[in-house]
Amino acid sequence: MRTILIIVAGLVLLGVCVFGGRMIGGSGAGTTATAAKIFIVIWLVAAAINMWIGVTRVGYSIAEELPIFLVIVAIPAAVAAVVWWRFG
Repeated sequence: MRTILIIVAGLVLLGVCVFGGRMIGGSGAGTTATAAKIFIVIWLVAAAINMWIGVTRVGYSIAEELPIFLVIVAIPAAVAAVVWWRFG
């Protein structure tokens, strides 16, 4: 359940990035694509922090946490890649 919530949070963050990009840079397609690119970097860092917390504080091993990390990164990043491709 926690993984699903984190993925949903990633999708919400993507929406915030795209909306923020449009507010700052206008409604052009290039702005939306740039916001999606920036989101991917932010999301990778956020997911890595989540993995680090799981390993250091919760006690999971890296081998246990790595597949979850990949899922958490892949789903929102794939949606962002579609946005980037569509508006790029």
